[in-house]
Amino acid sequence: MSVEQGELRKDKESEIFGVQAGIRDIFTEDSLDPVYQAKARILNDALQEIGMGKYQWYLFVVAGFGWLSDNLWPIVTGLILTPVVNEFNVLGPWLKLAQNIGLLVGAAFWGVSSDVWGRRWAFNITLGMTGLFAIAAGGSMNYVALCSLTAMWSVGVGGNLPVDSAVFLEFIPASHQYLLTVLSVWWAFGQLLGSLVAWPLIANYSCPTTVPPSPCPRSSNEGWRYFLFTMGGLMTLSWIIRFFVFNLYQSPKYLMGRGRDEQAVEVVHKVAAYNGKTSNLTLEDLRMAGKLADAAVNDGAHMDTSALAAVRRKMGIFSNNHVKSLFATRKMAQSTIILIILWAFIGLAFPLYNSFVTYFLATRGANFGDSSTYITYRNQVILSVIGVPGALMAGYFVELPYLGRRGTLAIFTALTGVFILASTTARTSNALLGWNCGYSYTSNVMYGVLYALSPELFPTKDRGTGNAIVATANRIFGVMAPIIALYANLSTSVPIWISGAIFIISGFIALLLPFEPRGHASL
Repeated sequence: MSVEQGELRKDKESEIFGVQAGIRDIFTEDSLDPVYQAKARILNDALQEIGMGKYQWYLFVVAGFGWLSDNLWPIVTGLILTPVVNEFNVLGPWLKLAQNIGLLVGAAFWGVSSDVWGRRWAFNITLGMTGLFAIAAGGSMNYVALCSLTAMWSVGVGGNLPVDSAVFLEFIPASHQYLLTVLSVWWAFGQLLGSLVAWPLIANYSCPTTVPPSPCPRSSNEGWRYFLFTMGGLMTLSWIIRFFVFNLYQSPKYLMGRGRDEQAVEVVHKVAAYNGKTSNLTLEDLRMAGKLADAAVNDGAHMDTSALAAVRRKMGIFSNNHVKSLFATRKMAQSTIILIILWAFIGLAFPLYNSFVTYFLATRGANFGDSSTYITYRNQVILSVIGVPGALMAGYFVELPYLGRRGTLAIFTALTGVFILASTTARTSNALLGWNCGYSYTSNVMYGVLYALSPELFPTKDRGTGNAIVATANRIFGVMAPIIALYANLSTSVPIWISGAIFIISGFIALLLPFEPRGHASL
């Protein structure tokens, strides 16, 4: 279908339905199924007509719990690493390996399942699963039990971002899509919360780290257990709020993509009523959009949205249709491949440096004469505080002309690598802390943009699968980091140099993304 035909079709839809968001779509006319694209545009217009209201702001909070969890738990294992190693006298990287395997399984399973069974189940289960197994982990009698329970809680954590980002994006109007980037402030709060709670608990209720290691009985090392009980309880409370207090409707775009147009229209009207408004959307609007789009294409191809087709797609759980759609056109394939590469590279670089930052600060602090547990966790809190404004500023940067999502991601990913490399030049404790503050700020901007950009570049009907693919690539490469740590000398700067170089390379790769979502409506 030509661009002229596409523009003509959009004009006809606007005349018939009387709605126009005034914001262009992210994808070009040949990037998606034309019937799906036409119906998604009508739903976008309906959400834009309703505007940003009470329902979306409540969703901002409960979806934010997923962002908080996603950053909190990888940091939890880093914070408990030293006292756990002291108590069980084991190799610490095995704990990180167990965690990353769990994150890998969670990212793959929950992302795909949300496209098959819908967003609600995954959205409501992940936090409860995390809290349950984290509390159980606090009572671990040995290292094997702790690693096993860590893997289980991580399965829940791994599903948060693939599902929660899709849920939030599919309910907000196009004019407020930048809030998907601002959601990363919860990610920064997760790091801050973990550091603040760990500081008094682990610093005051842990065995001292000695060289060579001295006996560390459980009775003198309860801090990390108290920490897990506290964080697991927090996740359980978050799950209760999600499950019993907030009523999440099924995504209207998901329902439309599964052939349930009537339910999609019903959900839009429920959201409007929740916000104290009304919507002009009707079932006939969606059906007419599909007919117009079907008539406009030359090859007669159309999207089967009948109830029978929806059942058939649901039975085909293990089909690769969702995957094929992400590579349906040259630009879609280019976008998907670059996102996979970015997530994979960052998945390796981030844990290489950040997962062992507590250990790194402690060993460097020993060289600088200030390796106390108190100083180590104090510095961790400072780094967490610095990350909060980075997450907030990400929402501002992505809306700047000439920068947008793509430019912001490229610049701050490269800057993250620069600060990591610069940290190896530190000759004093304060200098090291200063470089790490720069790293904390830029990495929070980077992650804020990356977490928002990815779901924006996947169409709704395949968004869960797309999120699952990039998250799985991220977790697969994340598994490599603790394996490297098991065999590498962590007292050297080599892992730091590798991490910094990967971030800088990833910054340049981000410039190759073919789509810029700024000012465009997500489909």
